[in-house]
Amino acid sequence: MNEITDAMAAAAFRRLIGHLRARPDVANIDLMGMAGFCRNCLADWVADAGDLSRDDARQLVYGMPYSEWKATQPEATPEQLARLKSG
Repeated sequence: MNEITDAMAAAAFRRLIGHLRARPDVANIDLMGMAGFCRNCLADWVADAGDLSRDDARQLVYGMPYSEWKATQPEATPEQLARLKSG
């Protein structure tokens, strides 16, 4: 088996979205600094793959309007900013 089927990719993506929704304690800046992508990247990919606005795609990824999610997030720490810059 050398290929991921569309069904497998869809199931894995849904599981990733569910995992990220369940982990609001993991900040986007940490994801970017460590993995090179974040929830906003995923939303951009969803928007690019379908006929969705960026805001609609973000709501699908976050499970709520982005402004609501963003309001719950603390300011980035100097350590987070440094990790992002070095990555």
